[in-house]
Amino acid sequence: MSRRLSFYVHIPYCIKRCGYCDFNTYTPAELKGPDLLSVSSNYISAALAEIGMAHKVVGEAHVPSIFFGGGTPSLMPAQELASIIAEIRSRFSLLPDAEITIEVNPDSVTSEFLSEMRTAGANRISMGMQSAVPHVLQVLDRTHNPENVSTAVGKARAAGFEHVSVDLIYGAPKESFDDWRISVEAALSIPIDHISAYALIVEKGTKLAAQISRGELELPPEDETAEKYRYADDQFIAAGFDWYELSNWSRSGGSCKHNIAYWDGSYWWGVGPGAHSYLDNKRWWNVKHPNTYIQKVSEGVLPALNEEELTEENLADEFIMLQIRRREGIPLDRLNNKQIENCREYLTTGYLDEQSWRDGKLTLTQSGRLIADRIVRTLVM
Repeated sequence: MSRRLSFYVHIPYCIKRCGYCDFNTYTPAELKGPDLLSVSSNYISAALAEIGMAHKVVGEAHVPSIFFGGGTPSLMPAQELASIIAEIRSRFSLLPDAEITIEVNPDSVTSEFLSEMRTAGANRISMGMQSAVPHVLQVLDRTHNPENVSTAVGKARAAGFEHVSVDLIYGAPKESFDDWRISVEAALSIPIDHISAYALIVEKGTKLAAQISRGELELPPEDETAEKYRYADDQFIAAGFDWYELSNWSRSGGSCKHNIAYWDGSYWWGVGPGAHSYLDNKRWWNVKHPNTYIQKVSEGVLPALNEEELTEENLADEFIMLQIRRREGIPLDRLNNKQIENCREYLTTGYLDEQSWRDGKLTLTQSGRLIADRIVRTLVM
């Protein structure tokens, strides 16, 4: 029986780098090119070649999902992204109900792009909304007009996209609770079936980290950030969304299959510079710079920079770290007696769901989700 293999396709280009972002992305200026077209001219050919290499390594496989992430995939010509879908379809067995997601920027995505991608088989849009409040977007260095999110979602629906998701970020400097309320209400006012909401993490080496270090900006108190999560969770659920992962909520049928593949230990191949892959208990990651990536692939060499073999202990720990984030929780029979005993305190203090525990699962309550990392440290010994 053929194995299942999801594909992540990295598009490493942005017009402007956001101040909080530490993803492996590059602007034309950073690549010393006049525009996006010139710096990305050989990229899609290299990505197609890596897909061919994947087929040689993996052999036959069913593909349940493809995810174009970045960077900003919607900056690329639609026909180039469509050629990647076609290549995966020609090399592997793309399942009839495969989920194909495109990350888009609300300012740069066009009706023509969306229509072409829908014709190519894409059926899910993930949009970087982040906030509906201009001064919060300014702190995050986001360039889009908040009003364009609703317009872009409308274009995606008009193009026939079945699933549309928006990403929100809470806990940014200068974001008040009222600012967050406005963003949540704005997200719930548009025709979407999925919301991701992430607490801002200030990554070392970013512009935002430097601004905070210099005292130019200050993060809001942790208690306030926790209350923003509680508020959002309550509002999403009241609007018909269910949480299925710590930072993700969806209407019925709207959960992201691709992300679930990461969380449940399925195999995936990451195409592009800096992309990670996981297959047969081995994880590897590609060289980071697009030019180095293109050169290696053009030489017929797998562009991996390094790899690691996961031991049984590694796999057991990762199962706990990922599964605890999910609504399904951790089956208690996957834990030893000491781990179960260490968790009883969290059960009695309301951080674990009592009914789930009686049903043989460790599942976080809303309060428990706020301290998920602390509970993980109790379990991973």
